[in-house]
Amino acid sequence: MTAPRHKPHALLIVLPSWVGDAVMATPALRLLREHLPGALLGGLVRPGIDQLLSGSELLDEMHVGRTGGMMGPKRLAAKVRARRYDAALLLTNSFSTALAVRLAGIPERIGYDRDGRGILLTDRLRPLRRRDAEPYRRSETSPDAWAPVPACRYYFDLAAHLLAGRGIGPPGGFTMGPLELGVTGEDDLAAADLLARAGVPNEEQRRTPMALLNPGGNDPAKRWPADRFAALADYLAQKRGLRVLLSGSPDEAELIRSIATACAPQTRPIDLQRFGLTLGTLKGVVRRCRVMVTNDTGPRHIAAAFGVPVVTLFGPTDHRWTTIPFEDEARLLADPTLPEEEVANDHPERCRIERIGLGDVVNAVNGLLAAG
Repeated sequence: MTAPRHKPHALLIVLPSWVGDAVMATPALRLLREHLPGALLGGLVRPGIDQLLSGSELLDEMHVGRTGGMMGPKRLAAKVRARRYDAALLLTNSFSTALAVRLAGIPERIGYDRDGRGILLTDRLRPLRRRDAEPYRRSETSPDAWAPVPACRYYFDLAAHLLAGRGIGPPGGFTMGPLELGVTGEDDLAAADLLARAGVPNEEQRRTPMALLNPGGNDPAKRWPADRFAALADYLAQKRGLRVLLSGSPDEAELIRSIATACAPQTRPIDLQRFGLTLGTLKGVVRRCRVMVTNDTGPRHIAAAFGVPVVTLFGPTDHRWTTIPFEDEARLLADPTLPEEEVANDHPERCRIERIGLGDVVNAVNGLLAAG
């Protein structure tokens, strides 16, 4: 029997680059924080993810940088080398991040064996392929592709593996906790100021019921039609008495403007991007909202981390990639009749997001508001 390894005195955690994935990694961070008392937990993050995770106690410090370009891994290695981490947990799948921690001289490097980087890892986990997992093994579609394991579980299992290798953990295994984020006082004040400049005075922000619509997404195929978001905004403002906020990245400014323009004059939606929205201020705005309606993208997970009810629209990506531990969510699938062994990504025409009707979304929002 192999003896348990020593607990790390300083552990570097390489965080995912996407906003939603970084939030879905927080149950894994909480697990490590609780079971490695006294250890220094550092995070290696891309710019922006530091804003997302600021205000929480999950990490002791963050190293900010990118691995892009020929010299990217070397620059990142230089950022973390002085801390003399004795182990690194790679929640990313990329070759470049594994190379960075190897160049940093971190002796123990734990991660999933993907992207041809196995030679750079000292402890490799093999992710599931569809042919090895139920119910996907019953399908003849892409048996060698990766099984849609929820990202929360994917990251949590990696953290649990690190702890188990050190003899830490209950006999029945660990129980995953919720998504969690924090807000700094500075970001909360900035969010209040943003809303005040947008027309919601400070004294009204806590009693004004607000709905946040997030119509963007990194893949245009994942975006519910803009005219339906405008119609939804009109319904929420005129029938439910909610103040409608529109959020998106700077690259989605034109999309947000088109929705705001298509709304009825009396809806008066607020385009948050026009007032200098950042990830830090977005957190402060989200936690003030009554409900969010979003495509399958990062703000969905921010809402869940703050306990804000959310309606999420899935198509053509499979919802099982991003299943989260959050009860106050209504998940609407483009084709809910797709057999469970099939993955929506393989059926883009059948699972077009346009198949989700406006009435379905209205009913989902009303259900969450009634429950709340």
